[in-house]
Amino acid sequence: MNFIPPDFAPASSEIFMLIMVCVVMLADLAAGDRRYIAYLLTQTTLLGCTILTFISFSTESTRTFHGMFVDDSMADILKLMVYGTVSAVLVYSHSYISDRGMLKGEFFSLILFATLGMMVMISASHFLTLYIGLELLSLSLYALVALRRDSLVATEAAMKFFVLGALASGFLLYGMSMVYGATGTLHVSQLAQVIQSGASSKEVLVVGLVFIVAGIAFKLSAAPFHMWAPDVYQGSPTAVTLFIGSAPKLAAFGFVMRLLIEGMGEMVNDWQGMLVILAVLSMAVGNIAAIAQTNIKRMLAYSTISHMGFLLLGFISADANGYSSALFYIIAYVLMTLGTFAMIMLLCRYGFEAENIDDFKGLNKRNSWYAFITLLLMLSLAGIPPMIGFYAKFAVLQAVVNAGYIWLAVMAVLFSLIGAFYYLRIIKLMYFDDPETIEPLVSNSDVRILLSANGFAVLALGIFPQGLMGLSLYAIQNSM
Repeated sequence: MNFIPPDFAPASSEIFMLIMVCVVMLADLAAGDRRYIAYLLTQTTLLGCTILTFISFSTESTRTFHGMFVDDSMADILKLMVYGTVSAVLVYSHSYISDRGMLKGEFFSLILFATLGMMVMISASHFLTLYIGLELLSLSLYALVALRRDSLVATEAAMKFFVLGALASGFLLYGMSMVYGATGTLHVSQLAQVIQSGASSKEVLVVGLVFIVAGIAFKLSAAPFHMWAPDVYQGSPTAVTLFIGSAPKLAAFGFVMRLLIEGMGEMVNDWQGMLVILAVLSMAVGNIAAIAQTNIKRMLAYSTISHMGFLLLGFISADANGYSSALFYIIAYVLMTLGTFAMIMLLCRYGFEAENIDDFKGLNKRNSWYAFITLLLMLSLAGIPPMIGFYAKFAVLQAVVNAGYIWLAVMAVLFSLIGAFYYLRIIKLMYFDDPETIEPLVSNSDVRILLSANGFAVLALGIFPQGLMGLSLYAIQNSM
């Protein structure tokens, strides 16, 4: 037998990540009480992956492992965004997890394993690779939510997350098996060719597609498959909630692009209608339910559901401009989420969790600079110009209108106006209410610098969005 070894270069960052996860676990075991070593090694790992991804960056698609793994412009750009997001999560979370006894090798190992799962999801070009990446991410997230074993709320959230996540994975796997039965292939690129040729059973394909879309909706927390999100966001430690609400959304975007757009793009007339229903329900449920919330993390969970509805609008248009606007939207959403949850962790202190909206009362009197940064983030989440959130919503609405769904764009605008209420309420609490405590709000210099940069990025990219939009369009056009 002549064994031809695969080309490992396109997967160099994944291989490096896997090796470094093992190094982090062993180093933490040897370091004893010096917990900062695991933190530094984790940040070094993310930096190393960034360098390797830059080195392998190419405008051409490269496939390896018998076509199961693809390295293209979209994959590289999404991975770079993931590295930056995870690194920012660790900076924001350092003090929080240290105060709560979570500064352990297990935390950093699980973060890196989840990041590896995201990287595999983004570059997968085969049903098995997609599923392995998704499960690696999901299992790591379940463990992260349950990491505080002494917390009944976190344990309950982890159980709900696990049960519903397993159900979603079952939906997805069943849908994939139906598609395989109809087409006889697990390769995403070959799947598109078989569907185009008409050599498959349309009825079986549609049934499989329904289950696949349901599984994707679970992972995106799109209504009516959103029931896990509020409980998990509220029950998880805030540092874990920040991680769940940010980087995995980038991987989910890549997952949808590989599975629906590249693999089943020929069935656009079938999945387009499903996404319209999911988008409308997500915007309605998310924005209306968020108004009644008093817990800030629960409110932001419903906010996420509404934002995922807006994200789906970009896919509904079914063209390169729509997909690039969806990519722009998810990057904007991650930027806003990072800053918002970082502010919540700043309001937390030893023995106190800032989980209620009222904890933002009088923030301007405690620290006017952080109140200003929060103001920028809330205006952006509400979609008010000149923030990046406004341009992101404008881009997906423009794509939907160009696709002929004017009524859908009108509904999206109406739901966005409803959603503005609960963001503006936080601004009112910060500037017009008296604080419940006069304790000054202090932070480490690295958090202060990064959070300030985060806030100004939300403003600057809203005023000058052309660069990021051009990058998004470039990534999509060179990968389709």
